[in-house]
Amino acid sequence: METENQKTDILIIGGGPAGLAAAIYSAWLGLKTVVLEAGIVGGRAWLAPKIENFPGFEFGVKGSDLVEKMRLQALRFHAEIAESEEIVGLDLKNECKHVVSRKQSYEADAVIIATGTQRRKLLVAGETDFVGRGVSYCVTCDGPFFRNATVAVVGNGEEAAIDALFMADLANQVLLVSEQQDLNFEGTLMERLRNKPNIEIVNGQVERIVGDEAVRAIVILEFGSKRELERNVKGIFVSLGGVPLTAIVKNAGVATDAGGCLVVDRQQKTNLEGVFAAGDCTCGGMQVITAVGEGAMAAMRASAYVRKVKI
Repeated sequence: METENQKTDILIIGGGPAGLAAAIYSAWLGLKTVVLEAGIVGGRAWLAPKIENFPGFEFGVKGSDLVEKMRLQALRFHAEIAESEEIVGLDLKNECKHVVSRKQSYEADAVIIATGTQRRKLLVAGETDFVGRGVSYCVTCDGPFFRNATVAVVGNGEEAAIDALFMADLANQVLLVSEQQDLNFEGTLMERLRNKPNIEIVNGQVERIVGDEAVRAIVILEFGSKRELERNVKGIFVSLGGVPLTAIVKNAGVATDAGGCLVVDRQQKTNLEGVFAAGDCTCGGMQVITAVGEGAMAAMRASAYVRKVKI
């Protein structure tokens, strides 16, 4: 069956905070706007039990409530939003951009990429079950919920060390669980870790995460003794880094850096004319507020570009 072609001024790939902010701005500016989201609108922000640092919400706001307000605002300005519509083909090098999803194909004057990132997972029993109930991939987002508790930070790189130091100022005790037997960080990171009396480095592999309504403990296979250790923790922060969801975009000719992050200028422009990017896929602030700001900037610049090419 042939796919139906749909023409739009601006097509936004990704329906997280960056994509929704872009949709609000471009639709508010009077341009026909379509948002395609491969999963559910809101992305990882939808899972956040509480976002306490977003301006305008004195006592914080649930991630799902925030993105729902953004979705409704975009719809009020007549943006179209499609969930569960995965992109399978992109042609971005010509003046008219062609985007193909599993459901239909689109033609757009400008494209905004807001695909976010996928955090690397532990891939152990219990991890998925307790996301948002003790398992987190962002210490700056969720760390304050675990003040005066015992937590684990799992990872091998500098990100894990920095996250452990961050949590050491909030939690009673921090277990830094590393699969590397000899941790070695550049600069003063290792010294700072050792100087924190409430950080304990555990060399081992996470076997599983256990709990009831929320996380209760982490089970670790210790390298030295080859025995299983069950340590009681309230929170587990997985600090293995993130992978930008940009493979298909990169194949379409959009420039990325060594880490796979989309390269943009201060106006969120990529190397391709009429193609912009915003949010975590650019590896900027990696916060909801910065994603929203980048999305707004991308939409304003994309709108100006569309009006220019239509003259």
